Amino acid sequence: MSILSAILLFGFLIFIHELGHFIVAKINGVKVLKFSLGFGPALIGRKIGETEYVLSAIPLGGYVKMLGQEDVGEVGDAEDAAEKGRSYRYQPILKRALIVLAGPLFNILTATVIFFFIYLAGVPTLLPVVGEIVPDSPAAKASLRQGDRVLEINGTPVKQWTDMTDIIYANALKTISMKVQRNSELLAVTVTPESKKIKDIFGEEREVGLIGVKPSGETVTVQENVPNALKGAVVKTWDVSALTLVGIVKLIQRIVPADTIGGPILIFQLAEKQATAGALSYFLFAAVISINLGILNLLPIPVLDGGHLFFLGIEAIRRKPLSDRTVQIAQRVGLALLLLLMAFAMYNDIFRLFTGKPLP
Repeated sequence: MSILSAILLFGFLIFIHELGHFIVAKINGVKVLKFSLGFGPALIGRKIGETEYVLSAIPLGGYVKMLGQEDVGEVGDAEDAAEKGRSYRYQPILKRALIVLAGPLFNILTATVIFFFIYLAGVPTLLPVVGEIVPDSPAAKASLRQGDRVLEINGTPVKQWTDMTDIIYANALKTISMKVQRNSELLAVTVTPESKKIKDIFGEEREVGLIGVKPSGETVTVQENVPNALKGAVVKTWDVSALTLVGIVKLIQRIVPADTIGGPILIFQLAEKQATAGALSYFLFAAVISINLGILNLLPIPVLDGGHLFFLGIEAIRRKPLSDRTVQIAQRVGLALLLLLMAFAMYNDIFRLFTGKPLP
């Protein structure tokens, strides 16, 4: 079932992406010739109306083929006014940009919807209850004890563990006052976090304040109402999108190792792992991957949606499109780069399989 969950996730995200292009093309009156999940030879297919719906042999993506998108000859030698009016090529720049943008945007919106329902259903939240205390640490010197629940720091209410750590991280070598509940007692405690270097998710070192405590592991399931769930979903989508962009920059700067790049095998492995961990982990992973797919497709690389938007931007500035030959050459270069990247990702995937290297 976990393998099936990985396959369903991969197919669903591709379907959502292509559905975005398809719906916005239809709304703008553009004729869609084919809607394909996968590339290469068709395994099964059926034509409904003017569109052929196909499941293809190579499950590494999908595409929506529109009239006049690739070959001007598809538009009846550009003489039929009705066909010309339904051709992608002859649409205004804004309409074409919206069609291209719709795919990545649908992926990002899908993530927001997933986050929204997760917040409605309830998210297990780590409580600010002290577990283990490091000997001779600031917490030990301040007489904090296992089981103490932190209620406030410097007058700011603390409802979850991350509320507490955020304040402590930002106050290295500064004395802070804490309101603590110990059994039925309320205590006032002062502690000065020591300055320590830790590594963030990108492996970069940064100095933070630490007091030497670990969480007890106590959690509570927090269910949000509709307005708060919607707000939380939008904020979470923004945070994950920003983190994805930062990760790409760090990868280019070689701060993030290149061997962390993964392809379909890694996605399947991670999806299988999250499905085994439970429904919440699986859907959170689906939302994050959906955002990653949307953001990566917006990179200005020919053959990706971002490359098409880049060409449309040039066309808007020049007030005329680039020549077909220029676009074809750029797309071949972009495709070559994309294939090299996919080959490198697959190499990393296979290397992990044979060496047993941990998943990133």
